[in-house]
Amino acid sequence: MPSACRWSQWLSLLVLYGLLAGCTHAVVREHHTALTVHEARDTWLGEQVHQVLAEQSEPDGFALLANGQDAFAARAGLIRQAERELDIQTYLLGDGQTTRLILAHLLDAAEEGVRVRLLVDDIGAIGQGDRLAALASHPSIHVRVYNPLAAGRGHIVTRVLASVVNPAQQHRRMHNKLWVADNSVAIVGGRNLGDEYFNANDSRNFADLDFVTIGEVVPELSRSFDLYWNHGLAQPIERYHQVDDNAWQTLKSELEAWLDDNADSEYFTELRHQARTAPPWETLHWGEGLAIWDAPGKLTAGTPEWSDTLLGDLTDATTLEERLVIISAYFVPTEQGVKSLTDLADQGITVEIITNSLESTDAAIVHGAYAPWRETLLRHGVVLYEMRPEQEAGASDDMRVPGASASALHIKALSFDDQLFVGSFNVDPRSIYWNTETGVLARSESLIQAFNELLTAGQDPSLSYQVELTPEGELNWHLERDGKMEVLTSEPGNFWRHFNAWLSYTLRLERLL
Repeated sequence: MPSACRWSQWLSLLVLYGLLAGCTHAVVREHHTALTVHEARDTWLGEQVHQVLAEQSEPDGFALLANGQDAFAARAGLIRQAERELDIQTYLLGDGQTTRLILAHLLDAAEEGVRVRLLVDDIGAIGQGDRLAALASHPSIHVRVYNPLAAGRGHIVTRVLASVVNPAQQHRRMHNKLWVADNSVAIVGGRNLGDEYFNANDSRNFADLDFVTIGEVVPELSRSFDLYWNHGLAQPIERYHQVDDNAWQTLKSELEAWLDDNADSEYFTELRHQARTAPPWETLHWGEGLAIWDAPGKLTAGTPEWSDTLLGDLTDATTLEERLVIISAYFVPTEQGVKSLTDLADQGITVEIITNSLESTDAAIVHGAYAPWRETLLRHGVVLYEMRPEQEAGASDDMRVPGASASALHIKALSFDDQLFVGSFNVDPRSIYWNTETGVLARSESLIQAFNELLTAGQDPSLSYQVELTPEGELNWHLERDGKMEVLTSEPGNFWRHFNAWLSYTLRLERLL
């Protein structure tokens, strides 16, 4: 007879198999494309945009969305204003009050005849398959997951275990974030769908940044969406989760009931009381934009040459003579990147960087791959800021993250003299080599001025540490607290954060981060 230990082992394997087991179902995968430019013109948004553009000599208009509530209101507004089509691409899909309101609005739009296409990276859909399948059961809503696995879909732990069958591909993700309404107005930037991206989380919110854009750049962004949507890695959610044909009706009722019960929440109340200003696409900076994205098949290829990635295209499209600004939530410069940055600084080009501090980051292992390079960067004159987790009273509203006890930087933006890039791209190996990314490069004098004002706010000592090197070669962190300047001689952060950063550095995880 098998021993009790052997029975226990078999039972454990059986349970694990049950958790990981997955299957697929036969589903017709249709080829979809965005509205043509002429079809878009016949929509209300298309006509409004046409009238605005007719008064301008520049081909594109841009607005910066720094405030989280404004960013949410812009997205909700586009859902209400769209008449024919909404295309949404996101890395993560949270389950908070903002996401529930957006899903309810999407169902309302679909009921009005709007075709909705929602493309989510499969990691971002973990545990939400049934809800997304219910959403997709509406005849006008289509949901696809990118780079999916049939197994381990219920929980992040089981998903990680299932990924061991193909780790080389499964650690690579679609990190793009994009909204397009009627192929007329687009939002591109760093925000996923989740409360922490829209200042709606009680414990932790992100300082983030989007472009709202109109003009010739929008059809190009739609083209990028179509390429991802129709790629073989984008699979209908119904292949992995089966629901009743009318499941969307049940979901709609549940969302409406939840929203009614929470209508008086602090966040929804603040949204209702927001000043009714002109839509962001009516108060724009004018210039010329270039949509840039990684090829959708990047996830299935080997390690690409950096010149064949979004970074390569961005480098080819920019010139740099005076000033480089990097705002990157996750900043892992690597030896090659440090050499490039210090060479620029040695040539007299101003190089300024804002990233997360060890205290504020949500990924201390990433900090461990960045921190060892600080001394070298500073010795060559690179200016370095690290965002603090706490918000001092009186800090600028442009970069301040209200409503939470802690904050973190999530912005991905780079400026090259008079050009500004905003998108999903972090300055780290993961964005360069492993994930797919997207964004828009804009040339506009007034836009750069607005960005520089945002930058100045972010560099304020009430929001960020300025990291400096003493003559003795020691790092100091300069800040303002309670209206007084202070200097810290040791890096702020608890033991666990320091340990994770140390472990990352010790294990040489840099290239994977």
